[in-house]
Amino acid sequence: MQVIARRTLRQFWERHPQAQSPLRAWFAMVAKAEWRSPADVKTGFGTTVDFVGDNRIVFDLGGNKYRLVVHVAYPFGRVLVKFIGTHAEYDRIDPETISWRKGRSVRSEAKPNMKRR
Repeated sequence: MQVIARRTLRQFWERHPQAQSPLRAWFAMVAKAEWRSPADVKTGFGTTVDFVGDNRIVFDLGGNKYRLVVHVAYPFGRVLVKFIGTHAEYDRIDPETISWRKGRSVRSEAKPNMKRR
């Protein structure tokens, strides 16, 4: 599988050095995988994965200290990192939309289109 946004993982482990080993292990496994369906993911990761809407998967990493949410495009062999955080940070998001509760968003809000005059 092609993992998109590896830089996001690297930036996270730079802030949380203890996450580096589990994230690198996850990346290595996924990069070698050829998932065709959620069953393939479950076979490789067992009970450490949960499936949510829109082909999103939640991985429990580092002994359940970290959560990684990805979107999988099975036909294209791509995995897009949507969220990486501590368990406490994960508790504040909705993994199906990756938006913070109470109106705050993990992603930066889209900027309005500004036309030059």
